[in-house]
Amino acid sequence: MSGSTVRSSMAKLRAVVTGAHGQLGRDMVDCLASQGYEVKGYGRTELDITRLDQTKELLTAFSPDVIVHAAAYTKVDLAETEPDDAYVVNGYGSRNLAVVADSLGAKLVYVSTDYVFNGQGTEPYDEFQPTMPINVYGKSKLAGEQFVERFHSRYFIVRTSWVYGKHGNNFVKTMLKLAEERDSLSVVSDQVGCPTYTKDLAECIAELIKTEQYGTYHVSNSGSCSWFEFAQAIFELSGRSVEVKPVSTDQFPRPASRPSYSVFLHKALELGGFSPMRPWKDALADFIEEISYVNKT
Repeated sequence: MSGSTVRSSMAKLRAVVTGAHGQLGRDMVDCLASQGYEVKGYGRTELDITRLDQTKELLTAFSPDVIVHAAAYTKVDLAETEPDDAYVVNGYGSRNLAVVADSLGAKLVYVSTDYVFNGQGTEPYDEFQPTMPINVYGKSKLAGEQFVERFHSRYFIVRTSWVYGKHGNNFVKTMLKLAEERDSLSVVSDQVGCPTYTKDLAECIAELIKTEQYGTYHVSNSGSCSWFEFAQAIFELSGRSVEVKPVSTDQFPRPASRPSYSVFLHKALELGGFSPMRPWKDALADFIEEISYVNKT
């Protein structure tokens, strides 16, 4: 074989991660690098996914084998008054990546959300249930899914939820910070979902992209809880003594509606023979230990 475009079979696989400065993106870069990939991580300053020309030029120069698209407009409440911004990034930005990935023959992972469902069910959502987002953020992420499906064939849509990790701000870090300042906290108890540790999410994505089992996957840690129960577990596992008071969603009105029940069933992972996701409380315990918040007394 010859030609500059043909890489040796011994060469490292190349991966691009968008949103590489976010909490999932940073863990994703580390995970892929540890598995032997040559990885380029791009934040918004290095790669503006809303510009097709720049996206095409940058990615073509690197010629990745896989693109993990973790960049997103994630300001759920602000999206209600900035819908165009949400759709440009989550919708058209994802379209641009799908078009370029398809032209390069690269696999594409699009990280989506539980917010594509209306959250009015009482049974866990599998990947085959109809979507019906109830806020602009969810609608814009669903638009991204639809663009990926339309313009690419070798894709993994990975829906996740309640994400936390070492990098960036999240619910776990917020609770631990508040525990330093207060003896009691009020936390919503009528929204139920699946916490997800970014390290576990990254490892699952890395397992998916080794295959050609394309499609839509629900990826979270297993089991479910309310935000109230999540907070209780955080304080229990970190050795904090904080009174947690359950309150209802309507006591904390927000601009964007939230799904009240967004529990995932991991049917696609199970049917595809992939490793099961570990329980959310086990993952949380590891995370709290990792960030050294455990009370060492």
